[in-house]
Amino acid sequence: MASKLLARRSRKFPGTRAITALLLREMSTTYGKSPGGYLWAVLEPVAAVSLLSIVFSFAFRKPPIGNDFALFYGTGFMPFVLYNDVTRKVGVSIRFSRQLLAYPSVTFVDAILSRFILNYLTQAMVALVFMTGLIVLVDANVILDWGAIAQAMSMAAALALGLGVMNCFLIHMYPVWDQIWTIINRPAFILSGVLFVIDDISEPYRSILLYNPIAHIVMQFRAGFFVTYDAVHVSQTYVYTISIICMFFGLLLLSRYNRYILNEAP
Repeated sequence: MASKLLARRSRKFPGTRAITALLLREMSTTYGKSPGGYLWAVLEPVAAVSLLSIVFSFAFRKPPIGNDFALFYGTGFMPFVLYNDVTRKVGVSIRFSRQLLAYPSVTFVDAILSRFILNYLTQAMVALVFMTGLIVLVDANVILDWGAIAQAMSMAAALALGLGVMNCFLIHMYPVWDQIWTIINRPAFILSGVLFVIDDISEPYRSILLYNPIAHIVMQFRAGFFVTYDAVHVSQTYVYTISIICMFFGLLLLSRYNRYILNEAP
């Protein structure tokens, strides 16, 4: 019995050490190699939301929800960026850590988890800093629903991890999928309701847009900032179901073709 417990601990400890080492490597290579590092991660949404606010303020008298354009577009832009960035980073986990995966103590799960943890925490921190600064700057009288915000962040994390794992297999088995996914994901910025409120769209187009799981995350996130907005069309079950299915098949396929991807795939 004691030997079994020691064996389990010995297997868990190297995994934890590998993830920690990969996290530190990711931090130094992704955010430590350029001036500003994490500062640029914050400045990017600031520039994007500022541009959206200026452009659409000339076209409309007021945003679809609330009275401030920056707050409206910020609550749509930040959850989308979190999902998009984490999905993209997780999708190339094996490519990023291919040399380290030659060591027996480092597995593809370690590579995926390290990239997911660091990039999700980074984007969550950016979202917190950006939205806090935005609320203070525009002096918005906002009643925050922390439960709705936390649920949206959880949904974004699950979807990003699930799609990222599936993309991790597809990208490394079929390199052209990286370009295909980029093309598929481009209209998602518009179709996810970042620039408008899906609730205002008439049927049957609203039902079609609700097949997009990112739209549910955006609506849930906005519900945490606008007390007058009731996100009645959000389906948390739908988002988590898609996430679990993608993660299950992604891990299954990666486990099956792991050796081929490391040794023979381009």
